[in-house]
Amino acid sequence: MSSKILSAAVIGLDAELVEVEADTGGGELGSFAIVGLPDAAVSESKERVRSAIKNSKLFFPKLKVTINLAPADLKKHGPSYDLPIAVSILLIAESFKPDCDFNKMLFTGELALSGEVRPINGVLPIAIKAKKQGIQTLYVPRENAKEAKLVKELNVIPVDNLRQLIDHLQGIKLIEPIAYSKFDFSNTEILSDMSHIKGQEHVKRAVEISAAGAHNLLMLGPPGAGKTLIARSIPSILPDLTLEEALEITKIYSVAGTLKTSAALITSRPFRAPHHTASGVALVGGGTWPRPGEISLAHRGVLFLDEFGEFPRQVMENLRQPLEDGIINVSRAAGSLTFPAKFVLIAAMNPCPCGYYGDKEKQCVCSSVQILNYRKKISGPIIDRIDMHIEVPRVKFDKLSSDHSSEDSKTIKQRIQKARQIQKQRFQKSPYITNSEMSSHAVKQFCPVDETSKQLLRNAVDQMHLSARAYFRILKLARTIADLAEEEKILTTHIAEALQYRPKV
Repeated sequence: MSSKILSAAVIGLDAELVEVEADTGGGELGSFAIVGLPDAAVSESKERVRSAIKNSKLFFPKLKVTINLAPADLKKHGPSYDLPIAVSILLIAESFKPDCDFNKMLFTGELALSGEVRPINGVLPIAIKAKKQGIQTLYVPRENAKEAKLVKELNVIPVDNLRQLIDHLQGIKLIEPIAYSKFDFSNTEILSDMSHIKGQEHVKRAVEISAAGAHNLLMLGPPGAGKTLIARSIPSILPDLTLEEALEITKIYSVAGTLKTSAALITSRPFRAPHHTASGVALVGGGTWPRPGEISLAHRGVLFLDEFGEFPRQVMENLRQPLEDGIINVSRAAGSLTFPAKFVLIAAMNPCPCGYYGDKEKQCVCSSVQILNYRKKISGPIIDRIDMHIEVPRVKFDKLSSDHSSEDSKTIKQRIQKARQIQKQRFQKSPYITNSEMSSHAVKQFCPVDETSKQLLRNAVDQMHLSARAYFRILKLARTIADLAEEEKILTTHIAEALQYRPKV
């Protein structure tokens, strides 16, 4: 006799259905084997399942038990197969008589030795796959139930322990399905407000443009000028998430195992700030079983790289593809996976190792060779992919001690929301969300300029030796500046302001 239970394997950010088949007999009494390309965590489930069944006062067959995880050529990893393996064994042992159809059900969860069901990673991709495959009911650990219920069409049953699940399947004591709850995307916690920043009006203007069109920004200035404070204030002006964006982000965090069980859905844009000692794998993702890195965890949000010049050059070169394409391809022996990485890069650095090159009040003690070597850590291709370069000078005492309050984050955010709404209407029939995502073909379609602006651009390309990439990035930046001004056409003043943000050398 054999049984079959449906479960799922998470591969990258997607899931694949796995059939958990159980059979008895044909070998040494009491032995337990799992086949189907399991890793160590799956193989160890033999001991967890055996103890969980025993401690749940259920019967484990005294014959040889064989579990097959199909398809056999798909690698299985993690403890999420414990629950379906236990249910399939109890079925063949006839420990209970089910009052249901297993063809429309999917089980996933880790078992404790006591029979309790523990939470797992990657439940949202599993729920999305279940919906696509026409599965009606999903049995998950209680801590993962709200996350699974983000897929409204599914009937999600939260499971506390194995005994409770078996009683439910027999119809003895039914478990109440979890209800869908609405989410508020505008209620975000503000740790640092733009009004707290003294002076630096031109930098705050650049940050506003960056947030409105999702443009990359590099801040260059001496220590203590306020670069880090400005960067950490950016989350307070970022536009509210849409449900589609929130689901994208939540899926990434769920697979990465960084989703808080108390928060089923991520409702605010990510702000990631890895240390400059972070490795390339930590930044872009990877590992034996490829997981999302910092750039994917910053998807639809901000990746803040403080002390930009201190990051190893080899690590920063990994940013080339994601900054251009919005994705990262991770190739490992276990397989090749693609993770989304549409983030806003905010970088901050000093102009030299001592930090005071070009400062009018404190003399730089670095040699020209030291300054050159410091600047060479950031390659030309990376610099070319950063839309905006802004100098952040030290703040004068008069501004620091002034009681005058500058514009707060709420007011700035309202302008950014309007600009994003304009972009949403513009790209209704396009795959883009923000101006920075436009291809060169889309730039020609959505960013027309008059003859005066063309002449200005022609002179700038010749005199500043701009690349083709820089030319299109200037047009996209000008489009965002026009959107903030609520102008339908890109004017010469918008082009001129966009040009000011290109590096001077």
